Amino acid sequence: MIKSMTGFGKAIAETPQKKITIEIKSLNSKQFDLNIKLPWLFKEKEPEIRSLISQKLDRGKIDFSIYVDSADQELATVINKGTVKNYYNQFKEIASELDIKLDDQIFSVIMKLPDTLKTDKNEIPEEEWNLVKNKISESLQIIDQYRIEEGNSIMTDIIKCIDKILTLLDQIGPFEEGRIKKVKEKLDSVLSDNIGNENIDKNRFEQELIYYIEKFDINEEKVRLRTHCDYFLETIKTDAPNGKLLNFICQEIGREINTIGSKANDASIQKLVVMMKDELEKIKEQTLNIL
Repeated sequence: MIKSMTGFGKAIAETPQKKITIEIKSLNSKQFDLNIKLPWLFKEKEPEIRSLISQKLDRGKIDFSIYVDSADQELATVINKGTVKNYYNQFKEIASELDIKLDDQIFSVIMKLPDTLKTDKNEIPEEEWNLVKNKISESLQIIDQYRIEEGNSIMTDIIKCIDKILTLLDQIGPFEEGRIKKVKEKLDSVLSDNIGNENIDKNRFEQELIYYIEKFDINEEKVRLRTHCDYFLETIKTDAPNGKLLNFICQEIGREINTIGSKANDASIQKLVVMMKDELEKIKEQTLNIL
């Protein structure tokens, strides 16, 4: 069964000190495009998170985020006293050599220099990470189920469009016999008006008529179109990912419909071709979102 590339999943992990929200959403894309947004506390876990997501989800533009609502500060910014003292002693030495008086404003200058502040990062406890990891797996299961349900909806719409194309294809038959008859009458009329019936070479006329009938014959295209539609219906019921293959089959369906249209030479058949093209465009739009 097909899956959509569109989906959304959300899970919440709670500890006595924190509320951690995991969100993941996906849209259609030609390849696997993953964007991750994490708080500093989880940055070191990014490779593992990427691995978890790539194992569960295939193609799609995927945005993954973790939000932490905590009473504690993840990052504690403190003054690097040793560095500040070192800078101050150097300024003091230079001021003494140049006979310049230092004032308290020198500290505002020193604090803008590199490494005067340092950040002590708390490490995520293993127990907490295991809880979050389980919730990430839960959110991935939710989005995968969302994709399955969306895929079922897409499949229902696409099958209706294919069935409509096949119905329109069946409606072409009654117009074919009359179309060939019109071609024969037109050729006969042109020859009669220009060279007269008595001067027509009947054998040559029959040869030319066969040539035009072969030129306008669409039986082969009709058979191929029906075969492609049947193949499409078989493929759509196979396991995902199958979106790219369905897209390729759509191209073949379109090629046969266009050929029928170019050979039609009949307004009624052209009208049916236009309606088939309209159904095919609906299918193409849907296949862009199939995994």
